[in-house]
Amino acid sequence: MRTAQDRTPRTDPHASDFSRRDLYRRALLAAGAALPLCTEAVLAQDVKSIANIPPDAVRLNANENPLGPCPAALDALRNVAAQGNRYPFRLTETFVRAMAEAGGVPASHVLPAAGSSDPLHRVVLAFTSPSRPLVVASPGYEAPERAARFVGAKVISVPLRKDYSHDTRAMVKADANAGVIYICNPNNPTGTVTAKADIEYVVANKPKGCVVLIDEAYIHYAKTTGSAASLVAASDVIVLRTFSKIYGMAGLRAGAALGRPDLLEKLGGFAGMNFLPATGLAAAVASLEDKKVVPDRCKAVSDVREDLFAWLERKGYGFIPSEANMVMIDGKKPGRELMAALLKEKVAVGRTWAALPTHVRVTIGTPEEMTKFKTAFEKVMDS
Repeated sequence: MRTAQDRTPRTDPHASDFSRRDLYRRALLAAGAALPLCTEAVLAQDVKSIANIPPDAVRLNANENPLGPCPAALDALRNVAAQGNRYPFRLTETFVRAMAEAGGVPASHVLPAAGSSDPLHRVVLAFTSPSRPLVVASPGYEAPERAARFVGAKVISVPLRKDYSHDTRAMVKADANAGVIYICNPNNPTGTVTAKADIEYVVANKPKGCVVLIDEAYIHYAKTTGSAASLVAASDVIVLRTFSKIYGMAGLRAGAALGRPDLLEKLGGFAGMNFLPATGLAAAVASLEDKKVVPDRCKAVSDVREDLFAWLERKGYGFIPSEANMVMIDGKKPGRELMAALLKEKVAVGRTWAALPTHVRVTIGTPEEMTKFKTAFEKVMDS
């Protein structure tokens, strides 16, 4: 049976090309600033609804990297700044080639983006609808849910397993018409990983036409799983990468979506040109070329994280073991109360999730920052 959207006069030779996706695209363009674009930075502002963050507070609330861009990246962006009067066409091509090499995919499979939030939203807008739901994990990163609700798509939340990995079999069974299955690996907020074999199961058993969206914002930190980039060439898979986390470039905006060209092409109608700044491009290329950045920073984060875990265990505080630059800590009280109390001690921590109401997400900072966190956390818990 034809729907109202399909009842286009056949006198128009292009009528058959006018789909619900065209309707959504026109609605999005008309909406303008109302687009549901969320980033970790936007979601982290929930802390400010409790109290203003003092300028001298320790900021452990947005999964930022306190080390900032690597020295090579800083040199690159300083050098390219003088060319800010020129559009960075060649630099974009260089970035695409570098990302392709890093991901082990052809350059045609790389869509450059200002971080990973933009393509994340585009995928949800392009492949979900009122008849094609979004399937996510709970607790999980909230941005794709907001995008889905913007276009009237149903959101199906599947609880994580007891080990806090994605319940991939349940996600596959969640809806036979699912448009997108979203997996953040390692997961935000728990920092826990899902085995590559489980992701391969989703790819092999997903509903027909469903796109598997793998958010690898934190993949560099993972020790027990690997990237899904090898799956994109022959599957309905899109992998997201960002330079905001391990590369310390949250404010410079660089990232990419990896996927088959035909899938990436469908994202074009749901946003503007998404032009990357020359500074972000240059810093990203330099970061990829410095092969010591990832291993050195993984070790730095791991050392601080394991020290924190040991301290939490000694003190008897509950937490979820993580492989990323964050950890969910159980404060045994409503999470927002704990956040507000810590903020009074000039320590800002990240938000709470309904599935874990007494936990707060804490970003792994520098050793000095985590020392201040320990002092504040113990004081608040003792009180």
